Amino acid sequence: MKGSIFLLSALVVNGALAQTTPKTAPKMGHSAHGPSFDTGLRSRPHLMKGIGSAPFKISTQNPEVQAYFDQANALMHSFWWEEAERSLRWCLKLEPENPMVYWALARTGDGNMTGRYRDFLDQAIKRKGKATARERAFIEAWEAAYAKGVEDSEEVLRVRLQDLVGKYPDDLEAKAQLAWDRPRPGGEYLHDLICQQIWRVNPGHPGAVHSTIHSWDYRDPVKAIDSAEAYAKVAPRIGHALHMPGHIYSKIGMWKEAARSMDSATRTELRYLNDRLALPFETWNFQHNRNYLSFIQEQLGMFQASLRGGLDLLAAPTDPIESNDGAGGFAWQGRSAFVRACLKFEQYDMVLKPGAYPVGKDEMAQLFDAWAKCTAYAMIGNGPEARKRLISMQDLAKKMATMMQQLDQPGRKKVARDPFAASLKACEALTLRAEGKEAEGMKALLQAELIEREDRVAEPIAGDPPDAPWSVARIVADSKLAAGEAREAIEFYERALQYEPNDAFALSGLARAHFAAGNREKATWYAGRLEYVWSGADPGLKWLDSVRALKLNAKPIAVTPRPERPYVPSQLASFGPSNWQPFAAPKLDVRDVNGKSVSLADYRGKNVVLVFYLGDTCVHCVEQLTKIDAKKAEFAKQNTVVLGVSSAAPSANRDSLKLGSTSIKLLSDRNHENARRFASYDDFENLELHSTILIDAEGRVRWKHSGGDPFADIEYLLREIRRW
Repeated sequence: MKGSIFLLSALVVNGALAQTTPKTAPKMGHSAHGPSFDTGLRSRPHLMKGIGSAPFKISTQNPEVQAYFDQANALMHSFWWEEAERSLRWCLKLEPENPMVYWALARTGDGNMTGRYRDFLDQAIKRKGKATARERAFIEAWEAAYAKGVEDSEEVLRVRLQDLVGKYPDDLEAKAQLAWDRPRPGGEYLHDLICQQIWRVNPGHPGAVHSTIHSWDYRDPVKAIDSAEAYAKVAPRIGHALHMPGHIYSKIGMWKEAARSMDSATRTELRYLNDRLALPFETWNFQHNRNYLSFIQEQLGMFQASLRGGLDLLAAPTDPIESNDGAGGFAWQGRSAFVRACLKFEQYDMVLKPGAYPVGKDEMAQLFDAWAKCTAYAMIGNGPEARKRLISMQDLAKKMATMMQQLDQPGRKKVARDPFAASLKACEALTLRAEGKEAEGMKALLQAELIEREDRVAEPIAGDPPDAPWSVARIVADSKLAAGEAREAIEFYERALQYEPNDAFALSGLARAHFAAGNREKATWYAGRLEYVWSGADPGLKWLDSVRALKLNAKPIAVTPRPERPYVPSQLASFGPSNWQPFAAPKLDVRDVNGKSVSLADYRGKNVVLVFYLGDTCVHCVEQLTKIDAKKAEFAKQNTVVLGVSSAAPSANRDSLKLGSTSIKLLSDRNHENARRFASYDDFENLELHSTILIDAEGRVRWKHSGGDPFADIEYLLREIRRW
């Protein structure tokens, strides 16, 4: 077999407990603080540069606590919840009774005040008597907002924070919390004024510019251009700070600038993942960012680059424990990017190829699959197959509508319109036309366009990025132009262009429609706009070639709110890699049962495996290694070797009665040096963790899992190895 995988199963020995000890000792590898601390990043943080400045003075005598609290606060203003929690847990290690640290930990749930985040808030409330009056006001604002029976937590929090700002008018963080995220409809100007007050006092505050972007993102994106430009400068080392300007630029048709933002953000996220030995599914923002970049590359006519983004997302490892399928989840983002690009550039066979993308098990993923295949079959004229998928869509949409009704409850967002109506009617229209029922199909298509228009009034900006490859208006326009109805086509193309400013597909249609209508001047103007937007497009795209065939000799014309810089991906290489690749495994320097040094280099060229375990006194560790050993023949077929690493001495490994009879090579980690390098050590509680790590023949980490319990799904390990 070509190559080898080194299933490095390293499970580590239990270390000292944290500062507090529960009534019953925690299980080996679990936090002494309880299950709320068993997840999250557990290695020591470091003070970061390029994240902006958002100082939040709290009661502490330790400058290190204040420094990391300020860092966490700045990170939360950029939605970097994982790193913010890491910084706060270090504060807690240094001051385990500080109520403001617990309060801030509760905020890392991004408004989710259930489970572990509720536990954090309860701990803050329990200790609020130790806080100053100002600090208690913050804690009690959250306590009141998330009390049992409260139907509108956001409104309670808003009122409390307004009172807090009134009492402490110079407190920038009180204002920053009031301006958090997105205002309610009609509150954009007041929200913007608060952000401007913060910005005037502290021009380096990431929350001031980030919140301003959210103020106008869905209302009037042009008003956020200044903040978009500023945010990337305020926090250049945070992927989300480079990402959010792309939201604004894409909504106003500045596609080149949007691509620069999203590409820089993607590369910054990947550089962070590689530096921190993290995988794509361990950070929420990377997959959303890469999907968005693919969408923008589509708009620039860069089909191959956008397709590669979708394929890379689909090929990246996933978390077998957490769901990857739901809307917005990791697998969803890959499917969305892949399908959208293929449909938009009329590569229908790629969508219909068996196994082209994982369908997913939940209803939303299956509905997406039925929609994608119905559209593809209809567009190639296969009416019977399109009809089958349409029926499936209709059944699934009914189930989803029932589920969506659950949102229409006190304290939750009401679903005002049927989110599937336009897509269902559009697919019905395309299916009818594929069945040869042109008149019925066109009638249904116009009905779908009307539903879409009403949806756009209710929600002017749809999807970030959209799953659909085109608006219904553009499909109507294409149909009208093909039927020789140029003037009607112009009307619908212009509507599509309102939905997506500087959309090249609509620009191409407008150039051809105006030419067909006899207006060469307007045809040339739209052709010039197309030449500008698609100046870096892939060769051979019919939408550009068909316009050039009109021999209008159009020169590029930029119609954007501000001048743009060109998008040249190679110029962004300094930010990091553009697509995910496995990162190099850290150094392994362990001892075998005879005290001989062992490293990953010893297995080079041989399909190899690695896991960190807590010694043979850990029952679950022994179970895991025994299960792996039971599959040794299957691992051998993959040319795979298994190693187990613990902090037990070489002699203890040699004499182990529980593991000594297995075929797994037992290795000794001195002073937890290797556990720390492989992020299998909790620096907050000096606690060793269970880690299972897959490393390929080139010495690259392909997948890993760390935490309080050993990874027990051995079949998944084998499937992942085969998948490569």
